[in-house]
Amino acid sequence: MPLASSDSTPSTGHMLIDDRFTAVAAKFFAMFRRKRQGGGALSVYLHGEPVLDIWAGWADRDRRWRTDTIALSYSTGKGVAATIAHRLAERGVLEFNAPVAAYWPEFAANGKDTITVRDVLNHRAGLQRTRGLLDDPADLLDHDAMAAAIAASAPDPLRLRASGYHGLTFGTIVAEIAQRATGRAFPELVRAELAEPLGDNDFYFGVPQHQRHRLAKLSPRLGIARVPFDRMIAPFAAMRAVHSARGAVYDGWADMTLGDQPYDAMMPGWNGVFTARALGKMYGAIANDGMIGHRRLLRPETTRLIAQMPPNGRFDYVLGAAPHFALGYHRGIVGTRLTRQALGHFGIGGSGGIAMPGLGLSVAFVTNHLGNHAMSLGDARLPVLAALSQRAARGVKDTSGLPDTLDVAVG
Repeated sequence: MPLASSDSTPSTGHMLIDDRFTAVAAKFFAMFRRKRQGGGALSVYLHGEPVLDIWAGWADRDRRWRTDTIALSYSTGKGVAATIAHRLAERGVLEFNAPVAAYWPEFAANGKDTITVRDVLNHRAGLQRTRGLLDDPADLLDHDAMAAAIAASAPDPLRLRASGYHGLTFGTIVAEIAQRATGRAFPELVRAELAEPLGDNDFYFGVPQHQRHRLAKLSPRLGIARVPFDRMIAPFAAMRAVHSARGAVYDGWADMTLGDQPYDAMMPGWNGVFTARALGKMYGAIANDGMIGHRRLLRPETTRLIAQMPPNGRFDYVLGAAPHFALGYHRGIVGTRLTRQALGHFGIGGSGGIAMPGLGLSVAFVTNHLGNHAMSLGDARLPVLAALSQRAARGVKDTSGLPDTLDVAVG
């Protein structure tokens, strides 16, 4: 049933809470009781229709979260970029088994002529390195400069053994391939391939000035136990696998993301800005044979292909774990389980989106409060909300025994 905001509710707009999902809503609202917990929004779709559209907390110290608040969601944007690639593949504009160089000739340099679009989507291109990629760190926010440097670089040989998470480069590579294949700028593709089919404009890689009043302010600093994220593995850099991981992030990146610079750039691997509602619609379509309401985003055969989530190696040489990336997404974490029955993309700090095709269910969560007291890289909020939503979709009322905290960072 829809719940209209009352006079005591400082946010504008109307929330939606389906009676079957009240336990999920209660858990969400409990996450933002105090100002120091920041704010967030949650969107849940079931069989292509919204069942939860709620928000709570603070977008800034003196500004409440509202129905139209948007927030930088880090690697959540990788799944958005991947969905655009799937839209292009449906029409034959992209072929996943084709070499990247077929669309982007310069990419063939330094032995990369056989790397395919599928390799890129599966994080097996060996091009995760950003540290030292360009002389001026400021150029790492310039899409054209980054793309040219990546095209000229040599791949990590570990790519032949396993996936290697392309934390900051994935979106640049996918966006450049899409631009070369279509002859259109990536922001135009975001509008044409996502915003228009879904009827929702809130997909941003770079935020226009006239929309910046809607931005939530992110905090705290990214790190573990107050150790900055981009410096914490420096003492172990001599180890081969750790060297690959450290090279994927450059000094100063984490602090820079908390300022205004990301909103001037187009870095689809990490600077996506969304509402939970927009993400919920996109993953809602993926979970529902490509349909959201009366709108079609993808063909049923495309969503079935995405839902397969086949294994992609036993470990990831950047993350040191096995998140099982496939075609631009990773297996979803629901409760405490990394499961093949769910897929999506999380971002550092806790935001993300999940589709559960077997249930026709999607769950999207966006927040400006990064992580928890122990680490700001990630936490259990989205996995817990996903598990509760899964139970609600299955008609199970018992929600006891779910953890409040689980340190999860894929982003």
